[in-house]
Amino acid sequence: MTDHGRIADVIRRCTCCRIGFYDDGEVYIVPLSFGYTISGDTYVFYFHGAKEGRKIDLISKSPNVGFEMDTDHALNEADTACGYSARFQSIIGNGVMSAVSDTDEKKLGLSLIMEHYTGKRAWDYDETWLGVTSVFKLLVTKMSCKEHQ
Repeated sequence: MTDHGRIADVIRRCTCCRIGFYDDGEVYIVPLSFGYTISGDTYVFYFHGAKEGRKIDLISKSPNVGFEMDTDHALNEADTACGYSARFQSIIGNGVMSAVSDTDEKKLGLSLIMEHYTGKRAWDYDETWLGVTSVFKLLVTKMSCKEHQ
């Protein structure tokens, strides 16, 4: 799927983005809530989390990550086992993950996450809470979208 409008629709319907980090010979995959912006061909995803832990360490160590999200799962039934198939829409890609330090961009990222799940973008954020919450952004460098009916 290459139509930007259809890709945006798939992203809008996804509820989880899985980030794959490379960690000294093993892959560490983290499912995360997300928000996003799309400007032309540029896709940026925002995430939040704790200020410490394996994910934080890996972002600092190697910011190049893979990601996956999917939606609209269904089983296509058939008369034979080999005739069965799965219906889905998915997005996979690569990008560069970084911590957001600017307070205004942190608020933007959190607001985009809230908008994705609630439809509401206007939120107030307590400065104390902002101080203990990390916000990350993923600048997409490569992405593909697939649909199987």
